[in-house]
Amino acid sequence: MASTLRLFASLLLVLIFAGPGLAQTVNVYTAWPESLSQPIFKAYTAKTGVQINFIRLSTGELVARATAEKNNPRADVIWGAPGDGFAAAKEAGIIEPYKTANIDKIPAELRDKDGYYTAVSRNTLIFMSNAKLLKEKGLKAPTSWNDLLDPVFKGQIQTADARTSGTALTRILSIYYAFGKDEEKAIDYQKKLHKNVQVYTKSGGGCTVPASLGQTMVCIAHMPDAMEAKKKGYDVVVSFPKEGVAAVIEGVALVKGAKNREAAVKFIEWTFSKEMQDLLDRNNVYMLPTLPGASIDADVQALMKEAKLLPVDLEWVGKNRKRLVDRWINEVIRD
Repeated sequence: MASTLRLFASLLLVLIFAGPGLAQTVNVYTAWPESLSQPIFKAYTAKTGVQINFIRLSTGELVARATAEKNNPRADVIWGAPGDGFAAAKEAGIIEPYKTANIDKIPAELRDKDGYYTAVSRNTLIFMSNAKLLKEKGLKAPTSWNDLLDPVFKGQIQTADARTSGTALTRILSIYYAFGKDEEKAIDYQKKLHKNVQVYTKSGGGCTVPASLGQTMVCIAHMPDAMEAKKKGYDVVVSFPKEGVAAVIEGVALVKGAKNREAAVKFIEWTFSKEMQDLLDRNNVYMLPTLPGASIDADVQALMKEAKLLPVDLEWVGKNRKRLVDRWINEVIRD
């Protein structure tokens, strides 16, 4: 009887100490589609037993939701969203500084100088065109922002809505920097581009399916969306504007007041391990890893050589993001 009681007491101690670990979770807000984020989150759960509960939102919705929850945060980590979203989150006071142990291995341009967010990966904006429609019209894929103003593209361009999508802000920034940071020229260009736009999609990748199926000729989106379409066998052409596109980081940050802070920090640390960075390539995320020495998809490497990446001042973006979007709403699409 005594031995049975001792065994029971031992098992009870194991359950007491193991219980919190088994129940441990990290709540994540991400702008990445499930096809990109879920394999990575599942890999972390498989490795640690920690459950990643995630909600996928467009960048604008993500920042708005986290801001509304500022006094009672539901998320512990924001993971996988464009740098401009993190700049806005920093400005709104919804994330806190945290520097990973591998911070010195990460180039300065890929992290916030105050440690509020760090790049998980690097991404870029592209033009994705339907090859069949181009051929029918006797056209080549656009290779300049000005190409998109050609009347032949009227009603044949889809791109993201800046009221909901971070990809749209990347487009606005790309035009702003391509036009030499002349905001008035950038607004004037966007008014002209608006005349050729068929529809503004809620999410950044919302135009890839219509372009793949031939429902529109050109989609302005991020590279992973186009590469995924090519992988599925759609006949699409990927090109870059010669004037350049805004250099995009996809970041991670610790939410201020996170309820599962310790588990969140461990998840962030794992994000900057070679193990996780290699998963970007292994899971066909089609982005460049942040950590030097991580494996890189050969097609992504080749395409990135064609891209002219324009440096972005994310501090400036954080302070001007809302104003730029408001100008787009009030001056570009008001008709």
